[in-house]
Amino acid sequence: MTDSTAPRIEINGRATEADPLLFDMLSGQGHFTAMQVRTGRVRGLDLHLHRLDVATRELFGVGLNGELVRDRIRHALRERSQDAAVRVYVYHPEPGDGPVTVVTVRPPVPEPGTAQRLRSVAYQRPAAHLKHLGGFGQRYHLSRVQQEGFDEALLVAPDGAVAEGAITNIGFVKDGKVIWPDAPALLGTTMLVLRRELDRAGVPWTQRPVHTGDMASFEGAFVSNSQGVAAVSAIDDMRYPADTELVRTVRSLYHAAPWDEI
Repeated sequence: MTDSTAPRIEINGRATEADPLLFDMLSGQGHFTAMQVRTGRVRGLDLHLHRLDVATRELFGVGLNGELVRDRIRHALRERSQDAAVRVYVYHPEPGDGPVTVVTVRPPVPEPGTAQRLRSVAYQRPAAHLKHLGGFGQRYHLSRVQQEGFDEALLVAPDGAVAEGAITNIGFVKDGKVIWPDAPALLGTTMLVLRRELDRAGVPWTQRPVHTGDMASFEGAFVSNSQGVAAVSAIDDMRYPADTELVRTVRSLYHAAPWDEI
């Protein structure tokens, strides 16, 4: 006998099992981290685990054990290549249980091979400090600028304050120093890895407000995310050299950063 209270789900006209987790996944109430795995290792693993734990505590009021996450990543990789693009999603705990984790494994994504062209858009992510689900706004703007021939959208506040890319952090260089915008944005793991490596190399960096009117004052720029680090060759009509010495140094430091075993 069919349970009339059970929801029915059809995808492309085909019925599928109404797993309760599916509703959590469709709700957008959750968060995640993304990483590139090579030979079973990842850069900044501790930063990924810390991000997941802190965000889970903020959203759901409980912690997320890092060793449990590592075990689940290893389990998901067991029948796949040790080179992969991995995401760990975290959803609301079931009553009496811990947080629900979903690990996805896809083929690895290479680092961008060319300098990136950015188009500024008036948009800021809600709760920008979280790598949360439901990123329609940033995906919408990213798709629009890509249709116009750009690689990435640069998210800017109404007053012209630069925050972050749609899927990247952005850094600028000037007078031998790296400058990150001080605005609501995600602290990306690759950006945090870079900060560590800059400190180790004795390269100065700072975080301060950056506005679109400041663009001409910088010598160069770069973007970073889980796929790596790429120089920026243009923001709107502003052109930057892709081989600025400090941008090359930033990329070299990232490539030399240690890998952590999962």
